[in-house]
Amino acid sequence: MRGRLSSKSSGVLAGDSSGKGSWSSIWLLKPYFKRYLLRLAGGFAALVLVDLLQLFVPRIIRYAVNSLQEGHATPRLLLSCGLYICLIAVSIAGFRFIWRHLILGFSRLVETHLRNRMFSHLLALDKDFFQKTNAGEVMALATNDLAAVQLATGMGIVALIDAVFMGLAAFGFMCYIDPRLTFIAVAPMPLLALLTRTLSSRLHGRFKKVQEQFSVLTEFVRSTISSIRLVKAYNQEEHQSRRFAQMGETYVRNNVRVAVIYGALSPVSSFIANSSMLLVLIFGGRLTIYGTITAGDFVAFISYLFLMTWPMMALGWVTDLFQRGVTSLSRIESLMMARPSLCADENAPSVRIGRGEISARKLSFRYPGQTEPVINGLDLEIPAGTLLGIVGRTGAGKTTLCNLMARLFPVEEGRLFFDGYDVNSVSIDSVRSSIAYVPQDAMLFSDTIAFNIAFGAPEASMEKIEKVARAAAIHDEISAMPEGYETRIGEKGVKLSGGQRQRIAIARALLLDRPIIIIDDGLSGVDMETEHAIIRSISSYLEGRTCIIVSHRIAPVADAHRIVVMENGRIADQGTHSELIERNTFYSSIYRHQTLVPALGGTERGVICGEP
Repeated sequence: MRGRLSSKSSGVLAGDSSGKGSWSSIWLLKPYFKRYLLRLAGGFAALVLVDLLQLFVPRIIRYAVNSLQEGHATPRLLLSCGLYICLIAVSIAGFRFIWRHLILGFSRLVETHLRNRMFSHLLALDKDFFQKTNAGEVMALATNDLAAVQLATGMGIVALIDAVFMGLAAFGFMCYIDPRLTFIAVAPMPLLALLTRTLSSRLHGRFKKVQEQFSVLTEFVRSTISSIRLVKAYNQEEHQSRRFAQMGETYVRNNVRVAVIYGALSPVSSFIANSSMLLVLIFGGRLTIYGTITAGDFVAFISYLFLMTWPMMALGWVTDLFQRGVTSLSRIESLMMARPSLCADENAPSVRIGRGEISARKLSFRYPGQTEPVINGLDLEIPAGTLLGIVGRTGAGKTTLCNLMARLFPVEEGRLFFDGYDVNSVSIDSVRSSIAYVPQDAMLFSDTIAFNIAFGAPEASMEKIEKVARAAAIHDEISAMPEGYETRIGEKGVKLSGGQRQRIAIARALLLDRPIIIIDDGLSGVDMETEHAIIRSISSYLEGRTCIIVSHRIAPVADAHRIVVMENGRIADQGTHSELIERNTFYSSIYRHQTLVPALGGTERGVICGEP
């Protein structure tokens, strides 16, 4: 199956723009509810037992009060009632610990599994997604949004079940005491339901804006820290601080708008609960005076009303928790629904590519939204073991061609073969596992130098790591560092120079020992003397391997078996170094500029023809 590079993933984390919660996203949580069904059942059983035990306390109080009223209460009877209440309290504490451990523990397990699932899915996405989604958005999903889902699946579920069960049970006991008084007490509740529904409908849109602004804040901090050298070089510390403060003020304003709704739900619930209590005191007191109900019934009724007050007051809080959780889960669903633009048939066979022969036939490629192709009907044959150099002006398509060969972009127009296998008919891993790729930007992790060199082969020994570091002409500089290969290099290798980062990336590729090596302008950050030293050092590694070197300088490709000159996504010319100097104006002009001008004291870089 051919991959497809589409523009549909734009704004994949935007979520539901309508401002309404999307309960359909609950499917993300179904596997965890099924997996931990017994755990949840045990937790819910403990929770129900706590509620049942609480319901017995008013019955004991009713019995004690009636005994006092009737005049046959004794100190021993009252002590017995007190001991029963203490025993129930201890039991409630024990069962409460159990349900907290089981249900709240379940919410943490959901958070962990969902985070792991998100991370694994992110690793499956490709360049197209990350070009349209910044890291701040993803970090917000992994922090604030996951926390909201965790609260909803933990305390949200507990409060809902507790409120429903306790509310219905208390209502039943109240009806048993006096149905008329019960209906008087619950008369204000429909107003609470109406207000809660009205306010919660606005909560989703406002909370969504809070989460989106948190994404903006996170991305701003990340990008500022990773570019701290540039910020300082341009003396923009104060400007960045002001921008951050403005974003923070927007975040606070959005949170205040959420707090207005949430702040209204709780007092409204309290007001209605207190209104019910007032009605009970007025009408229930009269019933007690007239002897319709006993004093014990009246005290028990008030106790049950207190137990029912929690469900009334919790209704707004539960609504808020679930609305936040659904909003965040909808944003997470948007991420989980994103699909890589480069997809292969799941049944595509895995093959071994050992020779390194590459063939492109009528290969074309255009980026989403662009009408003109970047690669346009390109034909290229690279025999196994060939050292191929690629040069060309900026925008000629050199890096795009490298990305196609490295299977980072889909092959939709034309065909690309490795060892005679069509890349669209074999698994993506089959091709990628045969290539050691050094991209233009030498991406490094905030870890040790040894870790970065051995990233593709974590089992590699220090002897092998040092060997490839020497070949990349970086060993001496690493050894001069205080901690050597255990030196931590900071965010994106901030402690290293551009040339050092490139050489570590080259060492990482050499360590993989793969049949195909692609170096996309990987020597641009070093001087010509170091460049020649690296070329001489890695020549032994390149023997018997297919090596493709893209460069804006002639020196790295001068000894190549064949050099390709690209122009407008096509091959304008190809041949050996001497042949191209003789017949290709563009190539010969670059060569003269890079050899004669430095000799006369000018710049060594000359005509820049690398591709950004």
